[in-house]
Amino acid sequence: GRVDAEAVAPRAAAPVAAQIADAVLRLWTVLAPRLEGTPTQAVYEELELPMVPVLARMEAAGVRIDRTVLAELSRDFGATLARLETEIHELGGGPFQIGSPKQIGDVLFGRLGLPGGRRTPSGQWATGATILEELAAAGHALPDRLLDWRRTSKLKSTYADALLSAADRGTDRVHTTFSLAATTTGRLSSSDPGLQNIPIRTEEGRRIRAAFVAAEGHRILSADYSQVELRLLAHIADVPRMREAFAEGVDIHAATASDMFGVPVGAVPGELRRRAKTINFGIVYGISAFGLADRLGIGRQEAAEFIARYFERFPGIHDYVEGTKTFCREHGFVRTLFGRVCHYPGITSGNVSERMGVERQAVNAPIQGTAADIIRRAMIRMEGALADAGLSARMLLQVHDELVFEVAEAECADTARVVSDVMAGAAAPDIDLAVPLVVEARSAENWERAH
Repeated sequence: GRVDAEAVAPRAAAPVAAQIADAVLRLWTVLAPRLEGTPTQAVYEELELPMVPVLARMEAAGVRIDRTVLAELSRDFGATLARLETEIHELGGGPFQIGSPKQIGDVLFGRLGLPGGRRTPSGQWATGATILEELAAAGHALPDRLLDWRRTSKLKSTYADALLSAADRGTDRVHTTFSLAATTTGRLSSSDPGLQNIPIRTEEGRRIRAAFVAAEGHRILSADYSQVELRLLAHIADVPRMREAFAEGVDIHAATASDMFGVPVGAVPGELRRRAKTINFGIVYGISAFGLADRLGIGRQEAAEFIARYFERFPGIHDYVEGTKTFCREHGFVRTLFGRVCHYPGITSGNVSERMGVERQAVNAPIQGTAADIIRRAMIRMEGALADAGLSARMLLQVHDELVFEVAEAECADTARVVSDVMAGAAAPDIDLAVPLVVEARSAENWERAH
């Protein structure tokens, strides 16, 4: 079985470490010549290798947590789970194991006889999130409570309890592990503990972020790219209206609604702006008429008409979407603006559902991947820029489009300025973006208030 490396004595671990180092060196001698003269060589030399020491220092620094806040959260989540379990057993007509998909299926579709049940290849009832969400949307109480139970259970075990266990006893700091090559698009991931997917739109998720605090005499500074993927879409797909809106600092969702529905930007109703926002972000992720209908709570035909109108008003986006699919079908990959290759062999799958899913990923990859490359460039330049300015801030975390720092209280304003400048200019000089990159930086005593 697997053994944690930290539990192995150095004398016993040394030969294994040496073998791994030897294997990596042998692989490098074979693979390095294949990189020469390819766009991937620049990605490797300019974005991958320089990130290794940056991430090593971030991992070593760690981020401080407030044990009291997390312990209180864990207790609250535990109380919520107990209440939900009582409700679930009452709604289900008696006790059953809430963590057992088989027993959930038997209760929902057997004991209660709810409609819409589907069998898995193994013959069990499917009880995934999609199934439960469909049943909850149809007004059934038990699936709704089961979803609440699963969300709360994950928050308690994955975050509140896991962070308490992971924090160093002497420093109260959590040291996550970043992975450079765990995603197709180049986005970083983190593990042990994972900090990339803490929910930010729920009250519970915000309470978890509030447990990440600064050391004495310091503050947490969060710097976040504003709508970076939409800005990159405007550049990559060459969308003049979007470019103009971003250049002029106009609300992009109001501008989109104005173009689509013929309403002056300043007079766009909230509902139309919401629809435009959903379409804007949905298009970046290859949303279908079915998906848009579900998000907006409208009919599929109306959603299809919205998408058609969107592509009609922004033909560059339609050309980008279809052109990217065609290129990926022919070559099996797409590229970011900086030359990163994102492979999608499944785009020629005979399974329609799988193929459409891969097409959506391929359409998004040049945008998401370019955003990932840009923030890497910012991170590589950041330490030097801070040092040149005589600032002592430490970069602690990267979460997609956001960088998190620990900053001396007296240096917050200067650090925010330097960080924002580095991030806003990270694409240059290699790429001259047709839209400005805007960075929002705030500092506070904890991560939630800074974000």
